[in-house]
Amino acid sequence: MRENRHASFSAFGAPEEVLCVCTGEMLPPAPGEICVRMLAAPINPADINYVQGVYGEVPQLPTHRVGLEGCGVVHASAAAGYEPGDMVILLDTVGAWSRFLTAPATAFLRLEEHIDPMQAAMLKVNPLTALRVLEDYAPLQAGDWLVLNAANSGVGQCLIQLARTRGLHTICVVRHAAARRAALQALGADIVVDEDEPDMVRQVLSTPGVKRPLLASNCVGGESALRLMDMLAPGGTLVTFGSMSRKSIKVPNSWLIFKNISLRGLWCTRWLQQMPPATVAAAYHFLARLVAEGKLQQSIAAVHGLDNLQEACRQAQQEGRSGKILLRLGE
Repeated sequence: MRENRHASFSAFGAPEEVLCVCTGEMLPPAPGEICVRMLAAPINPADINYVQGVYGEVPQLPTHRVGLEGCGVVHASAAAGYEPGDMVILLDTVGAWSRFLTAPATAFLRLEEHIDPMQAAMLKVNPLTALRVLEDYAPLQAGDWLVLNAANSGVGQCLIQLARTRGLHTICVVRHAAARRAALQALGADIVVDEDEPDMVRQVLSTPGVKRPLLASNCVGGESALRLMDMLAPGGTLVTFGSMSRKSIKVPNSWLIFKNISLRGLWCTRWLQQMPPATVAAAYHFLARLVAEGKLQQSIAAVHGLDNLQEACRQAQQEGRSGKILLRLGE
């Protein structure tokens, strides 16, 4: 029996304080299951919140594994349609931060596309969130504009790239815009503006060729979300999928009455639970093809092994990173 190592916790709290790496045996797959040798997994805000006990789904203690997203290859299979060597991503179970993960085959999706495992490890959350923002809330056509805050985040980078493939224009709101403008423009951003710029809305809307956007992507909340709504066209929609500022959105009544703005929420976990498997698979294969074609890439700031888990978690919570913090799990 091969040795397995995995991250787990027995109390809610700061990940760098409560997480530990445990050693045990690799579990062989039961009928309908596969055993996956995990290759890589990102540390997402959702993972941090999961360990803190403030995620949308609160795990049951005394002990629980960690890792909502990751990529690996099938090590052993007792399920139809999966063979050793197949690359898979994790969809609907927890435990990606493991050397080996054994679970029902329905918890995984086999990738048909040959892509970098590091990019595959990040396919589940950020690209799907960006795709759902673009496709599910406003009837956008080529030439339309959308505005997003935290544009340098993983979802923001994906949204900029996906918008470019559809001929859409992006207004990207970030902190420290001067330091990030070149990188975001290289992804396809049209306008990059500083979150704290005085009179930012007027400045953007007075730019030649810019039209009020029909769609706003919000993962910050508070005053940042208000500025996005101020920029929206009448009948526009604000989609919220995160709350980095941890501040509520207080909407002026006049915007609801006279601009007829819609406020919507997005939680991709729910989308994955509600959609038919074929719909889910089609979305991920579409995104994987874009990755394979070089049209969709997520930046990586650092890669750590499980032995450096605490430092990896600390880095994942730092502001101003240039990309994702990943765990390399095959070591």
